[in-house]
Amino acid sequence: MMVDLDSLETYRRYDPEGMLLHLHNLPRQCRDAWREAGEFALPSDFKDIDKVVICGMGGSAIGGDLLRSLASDMPTPIIFVNREYDLPSFVDEETLVVTSSYSGNTEETLSAFGQALKTGCKKLVLTTGGRLGELARKNGVPIFAINYVSQPRAVLGYSFIPLIAFLCRLDLLKDKSAEMAEMVAVLESLLGEVAEGVATSLNPAKQLAGKLSGKLVLVYAGGVLAAVARRWKGQLNENSKNWAFCESFSELNHNAVVGYEFPQEFAEGVYVIMLRSPELHPRLLARYRVTGEILDGAGAGNGIVDSRGEGRLAQMMSLVFLGDWTSYYVAMLNETDPTPVNTIAYLKARLSQLS
Repeated sequence: MMVDLDSLETYRRYDPEGMLLHLHNLPRQCRDAWREAGEFALPSDFKDIDKVVICGMGGSAIGGDLLRSLASDMPTPIIFVNREYDLPSFVDEETLVVTSSYSGNTEETLSAFGQALKTGCKKLVLTTGGRLGELARKNGVPIFAINYVSQPRAVLGYSFIPLIAFLCRLDLLKDKSAEMAEMVAVLESLLGEVAEGVATSLNPAKQLAGKLSGKLVLVYAGGVLAAVARRWKGQLNENSKNWAFCESFSELNHNAVVGYEFPQEFAEGVYVIMLRSPELHPRLLARYRVTGEILDGAGAGNGIVDSRGEGRLAQMMSLVFLGDWTSYYVAMLNETDPTPVNTIAYLKARLSQLS
């Protein structure tokens, strides 16, 4: 029997742990995280930096990707996202290393933090606790405590928004207060269109989920939205338990478009989402159109999803929010609980045995 996205019973059946509540909470979470980061005591020597390295994995790292996109038009600082066991060799006394791990027990992040402790770099930790919190307290490293209980991917407000606030306070970004207010207002408005109580006929997230159901999903985006495409990919993987991949313009136009020919029968099992905003270079926007024509010719389903808002932050986060809701509805259509990530738990258990 087809899953009915307009029935509240669907959400009671397939979402027993309440991921739905966290989706509703994102606008408020962003507002709270902005306020808390503004009140957080930053060491005075943090002013003496010219590089920021954000260490994290999964939901704890995506905030760094989004920050790098948001700050891409600023001359300083240089922002790197490190998803490795090893710290980049260029880290020095003028580098701020932000170590982000919701659980505080992510082994790659702990490894990089251990190396950071052996250098003269500036250090800041974002976590709920765990081993990372213990090491930070023992070594006198400032901790921005995350006091929101959920899966790491549902804490984007706390893995992204404080980073913006800190760089603004260090005069490395222009003040974002107005952009932040606009972004929260845009999310609250969008919530009125995509929440579970809005009928499918009026709900863009439910409609898109219907197109993605049963498909391998590719998410395309360019410029400042490349990190947003990565967020969509991760949410479809973790919430929906769905095959999904992402690629970026213009690079995909130099290789991926040639690969649409074979296997010929594969095209009907694919859907390509292209995330778009007015922020993008005009030639990138032209590439979206032509790529859609090529996908049509290959028989692959595809569609463009546009951002909301005027500022870069609102445009990025409106697409993030729509992607989060879409992945949730795909989970419902897949008849799967969006909260647990049992495969990751298995992988960590096996790795602990192999260590």
